[in-house]
Amino acid sequence: MSASLYVEGGGDSKSLKTACRRGFRKFIENAGAAGGVSKIVACGSRGNAYRSFSKALSASVNALLLVDAEGPVTTQEAWQHLEANDNWDRPATATDDQCHLMVQVMESWFLADADALASFYGQDFNRGPLPANRNIEQVPKQDALVGLDQAARNTRKGGYKKGPDSYEILAKLNPAKVRGMSPFGERFIQALSSQS
Repeated sequence: MSASLYVEGGGDSKSLKTACRRGFRKFIENAGAAGGVSKIVACGSRGNAYRSFSKALSASVNALLLVDAEGPVTTQEAWQHLEANDNWDRPATATDDQCHLMVQVMESWFLADADALASFYGQDFNRGPLPANRNIEQVPKQDALVGLDQAARNTRKGGYKKGPDSYEILAKLNPAKVRGMSPFGERFIQALSSQS
């Protein structure tokens, strides 16, 4: 049975929420897991995503949660990370495979596919400033964001713009590259595939 996916992202504007849903939908389709998601709910903040997910569970909705980890993850269990770092209680009916993390931040996934970044930014995109660590889940959030901005600085876009650029890049990513470099990304795609 397909699930409703509650994601962090989209801010407070209707247009960004639409872009967020579109970006995640395309990424999931490209991963071959579109049948696992009945709808994508762009929740804005992490806290709103958690609260919306919890409310859906209490209404017996088949739901998944996807949020940024916001830092290093030292456990294989997403709920343990969120309990330790955010003081979020795991809802009583939530299972381990309903909670997923973008480690450390959604932009970490972008580092797995420099070709998609180069395609998006075009001429004068410089891969040099991108973090060299191929273990993308170990790249600190700030390093990922600064590296992206510096790599795109001399392009017509003038740097990385979180929000306007984020979801267009997400839609261009090769999910196989993300899966190969992000164990939590692999776990997320596998969970979606099992919902189909």
